[in-house]
Amino acid sequence: MKHLSLEKRPEGVAVLTMDCADSSVNTLSSALFAEAEQLLDTLEADGALKGLVIISAKEKSFVAGADLAELQSMVHEPEFQAFITRGNALLKRISGLGKPVVCAIHGHCLGGGLELALAASYRMASDETATIFAFPEVTLGLMPGAGGTHRLTRLIGLPEALPLLLTGKPVRIKKARKLGLVDAVVARYSLKHAAVQAALKLAEGGMTQLQKRRRTLVNRLLDSGFLGRSLVFKQAEKAVLKQTRGHYPAPLAILDSVRHGYAHGVASGGQEDVVRFGQLGVTPSSRSLITLFSAMNSRKKSPCQATPVAVKKLGILGAGLMGHGIAGVSTDIAETTLLKDRTLEAAAKGAQEVMRGLDRRCRSGAITSFERDAFFARVIPCTDYAAFKNTDLVVEAVFEDLELKRAMLKDVEEVASETTIFASNTSSLPISAIAQGAGRPENVIGMHYFSPVHKMPLLEIITTDKTADWVTATAFDVGIRQGKTCIVVKDGPGFYTTRIFSIMMNEVMLLLEEGISPHVLDEAMTRFGFPVGPVTLVDEVGIDVGVHVAGVMRPHCEDRKIQGATLLDRLYTKGFLGRKSGKGFYDYTKGKKKGQRRLNSDLANLVVARPSKHEDLEELQHRVSLMMINEAFLCLQEGVIASPEDGDLGAILGLGFPPFLGGPFRYADAMGPSTMLERLESLEKQHGPRFKPADLLREKAASGVGFYH
Repeated sequence: MKHLSLEKRPEGVAVLTMDCADSSVNTLSSALFAEAEQLLDTLEADGALKGLVIISAKEKSFVAGADLAELQSMVHEPEFQAFITRGNALLKRISGLGKPVVCAIHGHCLGGGLELALAASYRMASDETATIFAFPEVTLGLMPGAGGTHRLTRLIGLPEALPLLLTGKPVRIKKARKLGLVDAVVARYSLKHAAVQAALKLAEGGMTQLQKRRRTLVNRLLDSGFLGRSLVFKQAEKAVLKQTRGHYPAPLAILDSVRHGYAHGVASGGQEDVVRFGQLGVTPSSRSLITLFSAMNSRKKSPCQATPVAVKKLGILGAGLMGHGIAGVSTDIAETTLLKDRTLEAAAKGAQEVMRGLDRRCRSGAITSFERDAFFARVIPCTDYAAFKNTDLVVEAVFEDLELKRAMLKDVEEVASETTIFASNTSSLPISAIAQGAGRPENVIGMHYFSPVHKMPLLEIITTDKTADWVTATAFDVGIRQGKTCIVVKDGPGFYTTRIFSIMMNEVMLLLEEGISPHVLDEAMTRFGFPVGPVTLVDEVGIDVGVHVAGVMRPHCEDRKIQGATLLDRLYTKGFLGRKSGKGFYDYTKGKKKGQRRLNSDLANLVVARPSKHEDLEELQHRVSLMMINEAFLCLQEGVIASPEDGDLGAILGLGFPPFLGGPFRYADAMGPSTMLERLESLEKQHGPRFKPADLLREKAASGVGFYH
């Protein structure tokens, strides 16, 4: 067999080992189902069998969920239903084996893997940080379809189970034990032996009382009766709708599944789950989310042909928010991380922020206390360049000042080796301008991180015509090891993400200048699917930052005949910087009114036009989103990005473009290039040449072939 093996031990316990061929993780597939069905036939016919242990041979994976490649190949509901029906039947056979079944879990126990564990009699897990539990189906637009919704709620209770089902967030071993999700925790290398012994004790009746979590009185009351459960469901549905605005059908389907199971029983609930799984599998949102996940997964291996150099000594210039953020995601990849600032006090403050981040990871169970202390010991605050000799990579993360960045590059080149890479974290300044006058321009590259660094998954790598291939490969390799999804883009004002975002924000400012209320614009774009309204976002980022980026992008806008908004400049001149100064478009010095942030009263004096009584939200959504989307088409047309996939990843992971729409290019394919062309042409007639459609879109519309074919 390719994926499974069965060992019958002298004690009478069988050990089923999962080890999917040609993969670093175990996934549930039709091929694995076929082998499991055959082995279960053998086990069910074995009268001498005392118990079964299910374990994985993988280094960090119990089961990582369903085989997404197989799911992506499915087109119709019956295909999804047939797949999940088969998985459901297997888990029913395991739970009804008539002998104790112990799952010995080390590594990722996700999705169908967690459903498998829940179908067992007993769950034993390793005590290592690699062991995590989650139902990530909801993040893929799907739901657990093999009984997981019903088994989980009955094991740990409805109030504790729903957050796991509805968010997909992982649970580490300490919390899993507390929840009652696992029955025992042991050292990894004793896991198999301990699981076999547990199976024998269960078979002999020596472990009749399994570990139970002490649940609070409130949770017991909420879970035990119809009224309590109704309250939990009502609050959960309210939270889901507030969070998703109805764009994601999976969370509501999960709630319906759990409700049905409580009302009609687990068997009926399982049958309904099969139907719902098939319905969700063919939704556009699920197709987009699965494609996004697959694209992110594919970036865990570098596409670069050149060989990267090992980055053992890392230097970071600037210990502020971005600098200590970059240091924080680098502590476990570099042997030494230099954190330089103008004063030792500032550098030490940045190092302390790194420690706070490590401490949070330690408390969550992501790393051990020993790893926390060892990683922090690698961070060295400093104030001069003397220590930068033999650094492999230096990342500058200082204010967007071109001359300052050039001076830093010169200082680094004077003390570092000929192979030291200099990377700028600039969000808008051309890398070629920073590298002007450099002694080794081939070593200069852009590494654009997003704030907050530890949360934002994208790294935009910017290359110039002179950047060496090995330098690009090294930047990509570092990004992967930092846990980032990387895209490589060509140099230019704003690169890709800042360019398409600034063009969109210019349109937002023009709409505000026309008198559209900030509240209305924010509402329109959050309804479209952005996580935060654009006006709120510019207040959060800082109006001063917006003014700087607008200045960098001004020549590009003039070339494109894009009318430049002036509202940001006027706010900046009056000292309104956004939340950081207490006032921007909104007033942060006062409380909210009817749940809304109050407007800055001075805004009325800066906007000549007055809002109309009836704003067309759909038209606002088109004007704002299509400016960004059309600019993305131009970036692909000009070779700034290499592929539609890069464009979609950058827009979603860096800018919050609605994931359920798949990104600008998948959104265009779903809408149809011809339809999108018509909308842009209509806007061009109404509002001028800034909406002129990209020639590439015209080509797609004429050929009838989408960006992804």
